[in-house]
Amino acid sequence: MRITLYFHKADGFGEWRILIGTNVAKKMRAFRRDDTKKFKIVYKKIKELSNGRFSDDNQSRLDGARPGVPIFEAYVERDLRLVYQIDCVAEHNGEIERQVIRIYGIYTHIQPNGVWDAMSHHLSSKGEEYIRRCTFRNPSVHPGGQVYLPAEFPPEFHDVVIKTPPLVLSDQEMDQVYDNVVAGLIAKSDAQHVFELTPQQRKIVECTTSCYVLGRSGTGKTTTMLFKMLGIQRAWQVHFEGSDIPRPRQIFVTTSSMLANKVEECYVKLMDSLSLAGCTLEELARLQSRHVDRGLVDTDDVLDAQSSIPQRYSELEDHHFPLFLTFDRLARMVAANILGAENPEAKRITKLFMRSHDPAILVSFVSYEVFVSSYWPHFPPYLTRGRDPWLVFGEIMGTIKGSEKSLGFDDGALDKSTYCGLPSRSNPTFFGQREVVYAIYEAYSKLKRQRQHHDVADRRLPVCASLVLMHVLLIRIGLSYVDESQDNLLIDALLLRLLCNNPEGLFWAGDTAQTISAGSSFRFEDLKAFLYRIEVEQASHVVRERAVDQPASFQLATNYRSHGGIINCARSVIELISRFWPNSIDSIQPEHGIVDGLKPVFFTEWDEDAVRNEQFLVRAFGSYNGFGAEQCILVRDENAKERLEQQVGAIGMTMTIYEAKGLEFDDVLLYNFFEDSNVDLSRWRLVLAAIEGVVEGHNQRQTPCFERDESRYAGLCSELKFLYVGITRACKRLWIVDDSDKAKPMKLFWMSRSQIQVFTPGTDIPHLATSSTPGEWTATGHSLFQHKRYKQAMYCFERANMSREVRIARAYHFRELARATVGIALLSEQRRAFANCGSEAPGWEKLQYYRTAAECYNRAADDHKVADAYLNAEEYELAARHYRKAGIFNKIVDILKSHSKKISSDCADELLTVCRLYYCSRGVERPPSPLFSSFEEELDFLEIYGLDVALVVLYESHGKYVEATELYLSEDKPLAAIRAFLKDKSNQHAVRRAADVLLECFWKHCSFGVAPKELHTGIPKALISLSHQLPLDPLSLQARDEVTITSAAEELDRAALEMLAESFKERNEDAAALSCLDLVFSRLPQLHSTTLEDFALFLRKFYTYSHLLYTVTSHNHSVGTCSIRRLFGITQLSDDQYIVQPRSFVLTNSSVDSTSNDGPTGESYTHARITEDLRERVRSYLRYQVNAESRVCHNAKVFSQCLLYATSGSCSYAKCKQHHTPLSSLDSAQYNARIGLHLQQMRILQLLYSAFPEMRKWASEIADWIAHLYEAFFPPFQAQGSVAELKWPSIQGASDGIRVMRNWVRGAIYSLDPRRSPDFLTDILRLIKLSSAIGEGDALRHADCVRRCRPRTLIRLPGHYVVEDMIDAVQSLTESSISVGVLGLRHIIRSDLRVNLSVLCDYIEELLSAYMITLRLKNSPGVDSLHDVVFPRSWLIRNNKLDAHRDVRFIDHLLEDIQYVLEKLRSDSTAENLSLMHTIVTPAHRSIFIARICRMLCLASYNCPPHWVDLKTKISSVITSLRSNDPLHLTPSIYRKYTETSHEDYLRVIVAYDEKHAISSLVHLVCRGTGLGTSSFAMEWRIEQLSYSRLDEIPALLASPLIALRSSSRVEAPAFTPRFRISSQAQPDEVDLSLGIEPVRVSEPAEEAERTATAEEESAANLIQRVYRRHRQKQKQRLERSMVEGERSAMFAICLKHAQDSGFARGFYRLLYLGPLPHLLLSLKKGIALAKIVRNKTNIPGRLLQEGHERLEELGRQRAETSSILKQGHELLRKLGPDSQFHKNRDIGALKDATLQVNEFLHRIPGSDRGAREELNIAYKAIVIEKHPPKKEKPSLCVLGRPR
Repeated sequence: MRITLYFHKADGFGEWRILIGTNVAKKMRAFRRDDTKKFKIVYKKIKELSNGRFSDDNQSRLDGARPGVPIFEAYVERDLRLVYQIDCVAEHNGEIERQVIRIYGIYTHIQPNGVWDAMSHHLSSKGEEYIRRCTFRNPSVHPGGQVYLPAEFPPEFHDVVIKTPPLVLSDQEMDQVYDNVVAGLIAKSDAQHVFELTPQQRKIVECTTSCYVLGRSGTGKTTTMLFKMLGIQRAWQVHFEGSDIPRPRQIFVTTSSMLANKVEECYVKLMDSLSLAGCTLEELARLQSRHVDRGLVDTDDVLDAQSSIPQRYSELEDHHFPLFLTFDRLARMVAANILGAENPEAKRITKLFMRSHDPAILVSFVSYEVFVSSYWPHFPPYLTRGRDPWLVFGEIMGTIKGSEKSLGFDDGALDKSTYCGLPSRSNPTFFGQREVVYAIYEAYSKLKRQRQHHDVADRRLPVCASLVLMHVLLIRIGLSYVDESQDNLLIDALLLRLLCNNPEGLFWAGDTAQTISAGSSFRFEDLKAFLYRIEVEQASHVVRERAVDQPASFQLATNYRSHGGIINCARSVIELISRFWPNSIDSIQPEHGIVDGLKPVFFTEWDEDAVRNEQFLVRAFGSYNGFGAEQCILVRDENAKERLEQQVGAIGMTMTIYEAKGLEFDDVLLYNFFEDSNVDLSRWRLVLAAIEGVVEGHNQRQTPCFERDESRYAGLCSELKFLYVGITRACKRLWIVDDSDKAKPMKLFWMSRSQIQVFTPGTDIPHLATSSTPGEWTATGHSLFQHKRYKQAMYCFERANMSREVRIARAYHFRELARATVGIALLSEQRRAFANCGSEAPGWEKLQYYRTAAECYNRAADDHKVADAYLNAEEYELAARHYRKAGIFNKIVDILKSHSKKISSDCADELLTVCRLYYCSRGVERPPSPLFSSFEEELDFLEIYGLDVALVVLYESHGKYVEATELYLSEDKPLAAIRAFLKDKSNQHAVRRAADVLLECFWKHCSFGVAPKELHTGIPKALISLSHQLPLDPLSLQARDEVTITSAAEELDRAALEMLAESFKERNEDAAALSCLDLVFSRLPQLHSTTLEDFALFLRKFYTYSHLLYTVTSHNHSVGTCSIRRLFGITQLSDDQYIVQPRSFVLTNSSVDSTSNDGPTGESYTHARITEDLRERVRSYLRYQVNAESRVCHNAKVFSQCLLYATSGSCSYAKCKQHHTPLSSLDSAQYNARIGLHLQQMRILQLLYSAFPEMRKWASEIADWIAHLYEAFFPPFQAQGSVAELKWPSIQGASDGIRVMRNWVRGAIYSLDPRRSPDFLTDILRLIKLSSAIGEGDALRHADCVRRCRPRTLIRLPGHYVVEDMIDAVQSLTESSISVGVLGLRHIIRSDLRVNLSVLCDYIEELLSAYMITLRLKNSPGVDSLHDVVFPRSWLIRNNKLDAHRDVRFIDHLLEDIQYVLEKLRSDSTAENLSLMHTIVTPAHRSIFIARICRMLCLASYNCPPHWVDLKTKISSVITSLRSNDPLHLTPSIYRKYTETSHEDYLRVIVAYDEKHAISSLVHLVCRGTGLGTSSFAMEWRIEQLSYSRLDEIPALLASPLIALRSSSRVEAPAFTPRFRISSQAQPDEVDLSLGIEPVRVSEPAEEAERTATAEEESAANLIQRVYRRHRQKQKQRLERSMVEGERSAMFAICLKHAQDSGFARGFYRLLYLGPLPHLLLSLKKGIALAKIVRNKTNIPGRLLQEGHERLEELGRQRAETSSILKQGHELLRKLGPDSQFHKNRDIGALKDATLQVNEFLHRIPGSDRGAREELNIAYKAIVIEKHPPKKEKPSLCVLGRPR
């Protein structure tokens, strides 16, 4: 390598080698560009010098004749001169030194001689030998000539001693000396050569092992790396290129992208300028392409893909080397490889490295700026108070998380005990405060986890760990060069070492005195130890264990950046650190410069006001323009910077020390560093201990003792490192302004060493500011921009009047502000900054600005603008992806159309698919350009993804209407399907199909219970409209009527609906009839004042309606019929699986008028559950409707007649709620119609009670209707009719109604409780009379109210129960029935018990009629005993009254009681105990009942036997007593005639009163064959005559249907069951009364009711009950199981039929065909049904509207997968179907394979269907699993032997 670093001389040049500096190179390039003639002259002069032509013009000495190193000038032209010296440098082999020419510059005006004298004097300090060698000349080549060859000397090694000669020069002259010396050396050379290296640098370059190079800033560390890389590359090119030896794989790594780019650029220039023989033009072009001038952009923004370096580490090839990378870039390349590995955790974490376009990842990185702004303020104040966040962050990153020991912990961080136990000397910063720092770390980690952020250690540690675990042989590096190592974490060294396969190929360079990077806590000693342990570990795994050698260590002490004045001051700071904290910094030899310079100036004793003083500014800066382009003000931190800017304004570039790291300035003003330090004065005084000698102001007693409390001064170590960095930023001049007490210790320390100048207000202020040209401001601005100091770059560009550059820098500054605050996006105007820059920029810059704009918009999650920016940046794939995120699909289509070749094929396919999904799912929106190339391609796509709507549009556009219609239906778009069918009305099949679809859809959306108002909106309205367009002629009668329902329902035409209902009912189409009637009764009519006929019609229709509802509730398999399922919106999926339509009645709340959904939709129901739910809903709806109808009946007047209006023809009560029926209308038809109304309503209510058995008890509603029914049967007034007028054929449903009535009366008797009934006496009297009339009298004997619960008020002396008296009297059970009845009546009347007046009169009439009939029978026993009597029909309808043996002794008591009642009615005291239904008892009402009683008495008097004169007289006396003698209060006309006539004319008066009555209630009995005479009066008044032969035939002759019914009821009545109340768990009476089903009554002895059950009987009853309940439970379980069994049976029946039809031969396959195959097919069907449900859930158009486009790809994948599953299922079903050709082959192996395919099919279906799996398991066990016969166990061997 050593020889290959030196090259041959250029053509035309001589033996003298020429060394030129940057200034000379710049001048030469300027001449070549601007003045070619002058360039050629200068070039010619240099060639002359290289050939040794030292004529007088070429070698005129500038420094005079003084001894020393001579400085020469060479005449060029006019005043143009070359200034140079003869120098002596070592040759390449190190064996000789040789003379060279070093050119310092090209000048137009000769500098003052003093400058060159100083230069000569400075160079002379190198020693006498150096002076001798520089002045020596070989003899002239030609005698007497002026051409000389360079001399050669043996090497002489000596230490360079920098002296401080007393140069008396001005500042300007001193700067000139510095420029001439330093600018010509390595630090500023444009393309330097190896032979310019110092001997120490040469050793480093030629070192063949790994090495560590320590050197302060500016000592040439980077230069040694560069030239070593150059030498190795050159050696390979010269000696090995083209051989089997591969190119050296060298990599230069640093943390700064700018430094990496600069070094690579320098490398390329060296190769280019020196024309390396082995480097091809292509390689030069490739290297140069990496460094094309990219303009004013952040190099970190350049995408990895845009460089020639691959993005994956494994893709590196030989031609990519040497590599110049940042560590982050290298880690990203390695992470890209790890992402391809199988470790999911590694993939997740290493994604943090990758450049992402996800806003969440973009804003999740915690840098130091983020730590300060977003974390530090959130920590508890007691933790942060007095602590520097910079140092804390560095401690967390560098020690807790980034140190070697952290690799031993799972979470990559030291635990608390380990951290607190670190030694203080190696980690002095927070010694004594580590528990607090660790508490901050814990708070930081917790907050970071909550925010899901990550820091640099989180990113790097997983990559290292993954490399260790993966053991992947990645491409290994041969030589690794790590510059500025101190800026890395220690754990970064592990990654770099793992990537290098050469243990001797590591080059580490750095300076730990500059470890002020946030996150750095670095020492080279730690690095050395760490790497040594790594080498030992790696060597132990080598097959041939190799020895581990220690790398070489080098130190560079010569600083080429600053002069001696600044270097000495900085060195003193290092000495302080080394003295007190020797382990915190690497030991290095003292640093020195190559030239002396001005000492730093310390301004002191200036207060802050003086700094702001205008005079001071003028004196300091010389003008108001502030500092120049190469001057900077450094402050301690951001707060100090803000304060300074507020005090003095923008006087120059102001930076913090952290910001200035890596930068160089000619002049630096260090402002208030000590005042703003976090270390207090007492600790700063520690530096006083380093003062040697006496210094004014220094008191030794103020010096603290360091050893006493070392931990207290740990913070001072970091402050001194800060101070060192601040000092070394200056190249020429350093000013320190600080008047605080904390500055005094350092000032005294420097003064003791004479290393500073002190200026006070009393001295002359040196001129600080310098002026700069716009070009200089521009150059500085560019430099600051590349260092990411955008705010300072803005200032420079503003000074240079470069507005565009200002805007660019401002945009980057805004972005940095946003990055410093995690989660905060830029403001809108800040985000637009880059877009505006992009619109102004040319070429590549424009593209990069738009990329950066996209990043800013991405942080704000503005995908639309992100995509626009990427489109402008020509990043088409990223633009398309962000348009996808924003949902702007037309832009995606445009990009795919125009730039598809610039997008990866995978991405293009993915985007094209999602665009197709989007546009095909929406339908109405068309893409900007076609998405398919052919009809077949579009058809295939739409079928794969199941986009039926788009498929329909496609079919219609190609005229395929049949396919389109079927797809409309499959997509559940019946309206479109109907319209498609109706496009061809001439096609009868299409019309009928349209009608079927219309009706199906109508029932689906207008199912039972729909509110009429809903028919006028949405789909129902559209369906009705389409029904008008439907031709009816081709339809069947049923379909025609159902279509007619739609139009009738729209207009709510009740008449039409009722007609349709009747038509449907006639055809037994109950479901359709129920639908019509439900619409009719959706709103009940107002029947308040309607007629009897209309109300009766309403009740008949409502009974039909409610009976249809009840039928649904009582049917155990109601959903078994298709009509019921359709009516209630139920869809059958399988034999035991149903779903309910969303608007189905089953899911609605029937307690309100609307049909709002309150149940789950889309849920699957079993047969048992849907049946139960339907029954329950319909039951509830039945109750709701019947309750509503009951309210209508309650408000209707027709159920009760106004008594006053019936008797007098007028009613004075304006709000009378009773029907006003004229007397002339009170005929038999009206009487029977009223009874029919009551019975019809009772039938309706009975349906409700049968549906709800728990409601069938003696409730107020039932009691109320029994009371109404009683009054209908037994009206209060004779003109209203009587039971004798009953005509059952005229009453619709009479037989059913009378059975309901009997059931109600029987139940009321059993439930009547005297303790709870306030009108018990009235109720029992009604029930006694009603039960006797309908043949339920037996129930009275066993009722609790008769046997047990006897109120005291109804007990008459001596201990008789009045209720029993009344029962005996009415039923005529004993001979004393009349007597006890009279006594009971007396007790009621005399006790003033509460009773209904009409009911009381009925009882009195019952007693009086029985008495009169018995009296006639006793008076003349025989058949003619009733001859010539005139009785009301109602007195003769019962056989039990024709008994002559009954006692009639108490007639006087009866008459007295009647008179008592009459007198009471005449008085005003009746309101207390006598009442009426519907009204209060008024005087008019009393008169009516007085007239009724008078009529009874008149009839009794008229029919008395002739010799019973006393009785007639008594009756006449009672009637006459009612006459009023007061002329002011006349006797009421309604009974006046009774009181004014004699007893002989009573019948005439009765007939006169009855003259206007429509009903003739009297009958004249005539006994045939007796020859007895008859009354002429009865015949004269045309009273109906009834002839009879026997007494017992009189009731039959009256033709009373009630008698017949009562007689038949003895057999038909249900069996008596004594009970107190009806159990809520009872079935509907085990009898359906509404259907006329009753058990036969078995008569039982009355005495058995009195017997109590024995214990054995009760036990037996309990056993029977338990057994019955178990039986019912098993029935229910069998019903549920039967659904599955039904499915299996149906499938088996199909297989059996095919087996029989096809003549399936017997054999094992037939057994499989008829055995497990039905189970297999059933599981397949269930799986297909489940897959369809899953597919419906992933309906892309619906989900797109519901959820948006974000999940479109996922939905597309799901849809395609479910479509594939369904396709597989259908193929299997076709393959395995019972009639398939598959089974004819009888291949059992193929059947096994098919079973396995079914198993796979079911596994692919998301979710689970246990039914399908159970069926498959049955088939799987029978078909697939092989059955092995059980092995017979061998008998054990019995060995007989001799006993031991």
